[in-house]
Amino acid sequence: MNFNPLSRLEMKQAIEGKGAPRRVPMTYHFWLSPDVFAQRKPDVVQLMNTYPMDVQNIIFNMPKVYEHAEDDSGYRWMIHDDPMPERHSGLDERVAISDFDELDDILADFPSPRYPGLLPNNPPDDGRYRLGYWWYWLFERHWELRGMTNALTDYYDDPDNVHRLFRALTDFYLAVIERAHAELHLDGIMISDDLGTQTGPFFSKAVFTEFFKPYYREIIDKVHSLGMHFWLHACGNIELFLPDLIEIGLDVIHPIQKHTMDEKQIAGAFGHQICVWSGFDVQRTIPYGSPQDVRDEVRFLIDTYYRTDGRLILTAGNGITADCPLDSLKALFDESFTYGQQKTGPDQTDNQD
Repeated sequence: MNFNPLSRLEMKQAIEGKGAPRRVPMTYHFWLSPDVFAQRKPDVVQLMNTYPMDVQNIIFNMPKVYEHAEDDSGYRWMIHDDPMPERHSGLDERVAISDFDELDDILADFPSPRYPGLLPNNPPDDGRYRLGYWWYWLFERHWELRGMTNALTDYYDDPDNVHRLFRALTDFYLAVIERAHAELHLDGIMISDDLGTQTGPFFSKAVFTEFFKPYYREIIDKVHSLGMHFWLHACGNIELFLPDLIEIGLDVIHPIQKHTMDEKQIAGAFGHQICVWSGFDVQRTIPYGSPQDVRDEVRFLIDTYYRTDGRLILTAGNGITADCPLDSLKALFDESFTYGQQKTGPDQTDNQD
C-alpha cells in the first residue's frame, strides 16, 4: 500500500472513543471484491493496493445448511442432504427445518465448534487491527433454516423451540469465539444479522427483547471478557433497537443504511455512545451518481459522524457491485483519504449537530 495503514492502537482508541487517529479509518476493501469487475479487475486491484485498509480481516468457515465439510460429514447444520437441490427460489423462501419436530435430532447431531477447518490458517500479524468475522448470527440463521415466513411467525407460534435453537446456536458461537481468540489473537469479532427492512425492523421491540437481546448480551459479554470488541452488521432501519444494542455493550455498528434512517439524527442521538462503521451508499450514489456526488457524500458522512474522540470508521454499506464506475470508486477512496486527513487536523472541532 502506498499509504500506511493505521496501527492496532489507533483503531482501538477510535473504536473506544479515546481519541481520533491521524485520519479517519478506511475499510472499503472489506466490501470490495475485484473479481466482480471482470475486465476492470486489474484497475480495482491497483486502487486497493494504493489506498490503506486499516483492518486485517479473517473470515471463519461456518457450517453450511446441507453441504458438509469434505473431511467431516457432520460439519453442517442439517443432518440430511438437500431434498430439493434443483429448486429455484429466493434464499428467504427455502425451508430446511420444515417442522420443529425435527429439532431434537438436529440438536443431537449439531456441528462441533472444535472442527479444525472452522478457523483459517493464522495469517501473520502485520500490526493492523485483526477482525474475525462470519455471516449470519441469530435472525439470519433462523430464517436460513426455517424460511422467512416461518421464522417471523415462530416467535408467536413456537417460542420454546426458537429459544432451544437460539440456545444451541449461541453455545456454538461462544465456543467459536473462545477458539478464535486463542488461535488467531483477534482484536474484534464481527457478525451479520440484518434486522431491518428499508422502513423499519422485521419485528417488534418486544420480540427483540425476548428472543435476541439476552443472547446478544451473552455473546457481547464473552467477547468483552476476552478483551475484544464486538462489531455488528445490520442492514435496514434498526433505530428502534440501537438503545438496547448500546446498553448491552455493542462497540461498532454498520452501516446506518442510507435512505432508511436519518444520519444526522442517529449521529446526534448515538454518536458519542457507539462507533459508527459508516456504510457508503451502494444502492444509488456509487452506481448512478457522478464522481463529484461520491465526493460530496463522503464529506457528508465524515462531517456527520466525525468526533474528536474517534468513533467513526469509513466503509461501504454493502458489497460494491459491478455497476460501479471506476472513476466513482477512485473518488470514494481519494476523498475518504484526503478529507479524512483534513478532518482530523488540529483546527477541527467536535460535531455537535
